Amino acid sequence: METTFLVIGGVGVVILALSVLIGDLFHFGHPDAAGPFSVPAVAGFIGAFGFAGAAFAAATGSDGLLVPVVAGAVAAVPTAWLATRLARFAMNMRTDATPTQGDMIGTTGVVVTPITGSGYGEVRISLGGQPLKVSARADKPLALGTRVFVVEATSPTSVIVEETPI
Repeated sequence: METTFLVIGGVGVVILALSVLIGDLFHFGHPDAAGPFSVPAVAGFIGAFGFAGAAFAAATGSDGLLVPVVAGAVAAVPTAWLATRLARFAMNMRTDATPTQGDMIGTTGVVVTPITGSGYGEVRISLGGQPLKVSARADKPLALGTRVFVVEATSPTSVIVEETPI
């Protein structure tokens, strides 16, 4: 009997894993679904029902079906509710805006490939807390390691810089 409940619990875990790993590829459920019949809620219910039923069947040692089924249902309902709340929380989580080309203007950086008088070099700036290496032009040649200030972003991968005093 424990094996049957363990298989039921395993099915819940597999459903949840598939929805997390490949759910976006195959669109399991509605993208805004976070109700009692959403994939996380159903998977949580099935998993908790199976594992709690197996635990109570093993603990009581009885061959009856009533105690494991009731114990599984008692554990499954709050687990499904919690899974629904966690899914809703994850879907509505605030995130920072994606940095844009305009966000590069005003940042400081350092020359990592010397900038020649008539061409491009490269600078490393920090954008959104992440280092970003971009092509750079300047009014005058700038040597490796020179501190710079971005005055214009001509493309998402190219900027115009000025040397900054130390």
